[in-house]
Amino acid sequence: MTDIGTMRLHEVMVVVYAVSLVFYFIDFLNSNVRLRRIAEWTLILVWILQSVFLGMEFLEDRRLPVLSLFEGVNFYAWLIISLSLVIHLFRRADFAVFFLNGIGFVAVVIATFGAAGEKGSAVGDALISELLFIHITSAMLAYTAFSLSFVFAILYLRLYRTLKKKDWNSQWGRLPSLEQAKRAMTFSVIAGVPILLVSLILGLQWAFIAAGEFPIWDPKIIGSFLLIIIYCILLYMQRRGRLNGPDVAWGHIFAFLALVVNFLLISRLSVFHFWY
Repeated sequence: MTDIGTMRLHEVMVVVYAVSLVFYFIDFLNSNVRLRRIAEWTLILVWILQSVFLGMEFLEDRRLPVLSLFEGVNFYAWLIISLSLVIHLFRRADFAVFFLNGIGFVAVVIATFGAAGEKGSAVGDALISELLFIHITSAMLAYTAFSLSFVFAILYLRLYRTLKKKDWNSQWGRLPSLEQAKRAMTFSVIAGVPILLVSLILGLQWAFIAAGEFPIWDPKIIGSFLLIIIYCILLYMQRRGRLNGPDVAWGHIFAFLALVVNFLLISRLSVFHFWY
């Protein structure tokens, strides 16, 4: 695929698949029928687009598109998506579907942006630029979600102290309740984690294509994956009841401080991240 229009459709497919993955993650942690339906229909849209691309390649080359590396990865991604939809039809297995789609998304990204590895190609250069743009944009969206979590954690602690001291007045009537603040900071993290994971997957793909040889143990890469682990541990401890009340809010605050350190300090140690 070298046509610019086809490239744009591939990019749309990646974005739609990322949206589906985010909704699957939110539903996985916080069961929601409406979000599950959105995740399913966006996944069906991805499957339709993927089927169209495979059909076009088949008609053009008169063979099953599996002979090159990226053709094989593309076909593998289509099989993963198809399997996910079949599992939806015959058995409820949200855990399996979510992780299958995580693998499928990585395969789609590799197949979609594989053409960018062709040096001197106008389409390849455009793909590199678009990939970097989507990577940075999704990272900023994730950081925004984590910032919202931080704000609601601060509000939670302030409200908790006010209620404990019985220092309530009309000023606090415009603020959310403790339960609302807790739900908001938790939901913000649930949304932010998969978006950041998508950003990291796209960022690694860009680095392999555009940055040449780079250490996989780059401080920014390690710091970003540790950040996801910190937030996942935080969510796990909440669900298990090991963090309650103000401890939950403090957990969100410390996780956000880790994000700030990763963004402002660790980025300066990176080989190919330049945030000054």
